[in-house]
Amino acid sequence: MASLITPDQFSANQDAEALRKACQGWGTNEKVIISILSHRSATQRKEIRVAYEQLYQEDLLKRLESELSGDFERAVYRWTLDPADRDAVLANLAIKKPDETDYNVIIEISSVRCPEELLAVRKAYQLRYRCSLEEDLAQHTAGDIRKLLVALVTAYRYDGNEINEKLASSEANILHDAIKEKCFNHEEIIRILSTRSKTQLMATFNKYRDDHGSSISKNLLGDGTSNFQKALHVAIRCLNDPKKYFEKVLRNAIIGTGTDENALTRVIVTRAERDLRDIMVVYYKKNSVPLEQAVAQETSGDYKTFLLTLLGKN
Repeated sequence: MASLITPDQFSANQDAEALRKACQGWGTNEKVIISILSHRSATQRKEIRVAYEQLYQEDLLKRLESELSGDFERAVYRWTLDPADRDAVLANLAIKKPDETDYNVIIEISSVRCPEELLAVRKAYQLRYRCSLEEDLAQHTAGDIRKLLVALVTAYRYDGNEINEKLASSEANILHDAIKEKCFNHEEIIRILSTRSKTQLMATFNKYRDDHGSSISKNLLGDGTSNFQKALHVAIRCLNDPKKYFEKVLRNAIIGTGTDENALTRVIVTRAERDLRDIMVVYYKKNSVPLEQAVAQETSGDYKTFLLTLLGKN
């Protein structure tokens, strides 16, 4: 269930005019920007951008970039982008991360999005960066991680609810045998995770647990866990139960030394129109603290107000 609250009545032209006025003069009226954009759906935000450009011959996103700063600017910018374009930006930032590729973000985008959405992300990436997502991934990764990531981003899974129980049983055994032998880079693991429908994979993971007494996620991790094992673990969590996965991303972003604003922003802006309210329920069950309270304690200023509004608090 979405956390985003939108108005009953909406005028793209009126919103564009209000945003223009908020950005004019000596100071920017951040409250107006928050009150409008954080209460508009992706379709409405796109209409506002079109109206703004028609009225003022200016890109609203570029104007917001010049008027805002810091975590607040990044959050507003990413929220205002079309969802597929936003994922393309997030993927590029993850690939080009200075120290090493943030493969978790790539796995998240390719495993949580439905086939049509992932295809739209790949198209948006190519349009924005003049190269393919898989091309950039292949250039900036290597070995087994490269094989897994490229397989995931190029997948176009069956998106229906049909399950083949016999197949689930046989592939659960294939996964178990490969993991038991610590052959984590077995081509069959990558094939199964990157080609099967999410419904089929859930049946396979359930069969794995029922037949072998523990979850596949638990068996993947242990002493001396490699980065590739961690990547497989993230993929399985994203494919099997994305709400629990996103709860953990939020928990890790908030708890500990320093707040990971990038991860916090990414989850809130990408899930506010989808299942953020459900993720908030999971967060409370796991941490005994409402997510909005945790966010309020770890953030400040306009950035805090913006995130809380997307969480449905303002």
